[in-house]
Amino acid sequence: MLNGKTIFIAGHARLPQGMAAKSVFDTLTITAEVDRKYGVIVEASCTLATEHGSDFIGRILKGVSLKDGVEGIIEEIETYYRGKATNALVAALKDLDLHFHQIKTEEKQNVQNV
Repeated sequence: MLNGKTIFIAGHARLPQGMAAKSVFDTLTITAEVDRKYGVIVEASCTLATEHGSDFIGRILKGVSLKDGVEGIIEEIETYYRGKATNALVAALKDLDLHFHQIKTEEKQNVQNV
């Protein structure tokens, strides 16, 4: 049962040619369950071809607050993930961050309009 304290957000990006996941997906998706108040990623995964890759990215993202920006997470991905999907992961993360901030802006506007 949901308690309203988290939201589920997805960020998308195109996959490069020559990737195993490209045969299944045209885009890479990062999904995250995010704490509404603090922006902390509670759980995350992505559509890399292997479960191991998805888990690895999930561990990088877990516990990070989107309110602090994604630059640090991008650095970690670029440092520790050495696969063809690096640019797609970064783009999907930026897209996810954009969606989070759009949601927060909408929520703020809704509160002001009440």
